[in-house]
Parts: sequence; structure tokens; C-alpha cells
Amino acid sequence: MSAPRYAVRQLDDIAPVACPCGQARRAFGDDPADVASVHLTDISVDAETHYHKAMTEIYVILEGEGHMELDGDLVPVKPLTAVVIRPGCRHRAVGEMRILNIPVPPFNDADEWFDA
Repeated sequence: MSAPRYAVRQLDDIAPVACPCGQARRAFGDDPADVASVHLTDISVDAETHYHKAMTEIYVILEGEGHMELDGDLVPVKPLTAVVIRPGCRHRAVGEMRILNIPVPPFNDADEWFDA
């Protein structure tokens, strides 16, 4: 019998881990066949500006309001705002929000870069 061609995760059952902007519950990305990961992230502090060299991120604001700083531009966000952040874009979230973050390819700590 072959392995299933699907996977299911209950995000609120996953233990949160610290990230530059608060706490993230990360699903998928642990299988080499995964093409993306999914993070339920509670942004509780103004994140430090950072970028990724290989990864694209899609943020979907679920709760709260604030701004995304994207290559120096301040973009207001509110529930159901979706933002695509392409490789090289310096970015950070500002404000208290709950977001769904979809990194493509899956999130990799080694692809998180900070300017000095």
C-alpha cells in the first residue's frame, strides 16, 4: 500500500515556537515532498526587519490590524488582507495580529536574513 497523498494538521494542537515577530505554530515542511509550509502566527511584537533569499511568503491577516513594512513602504493591513512577499523584500509586521503565513518552499531557518 502506498503512502497517502495528503496530510492533515490541526494548527491549534501544534505547540508554538518563538519567531522574530511573536509565536508561530508551524505545519508541514517536514517531508521532502512538501512544497510549502503553513504557519499560524500570533504577532505580538513589532518584528525585526528581515528577508529571505529563496522563499516567498504569503501572509493572510486573520485578526487584528496594523501595517506591513515592505521594502520601506508602510502598507495598512486588516482582516482578510493578503500580502505576497517575494525573495529579497525586506519586511516586518507592525502591530498585534494573527496571520496565516504560507512559505513557499517550506520555511527554513537558514533562509532568514537580517541586515546589520
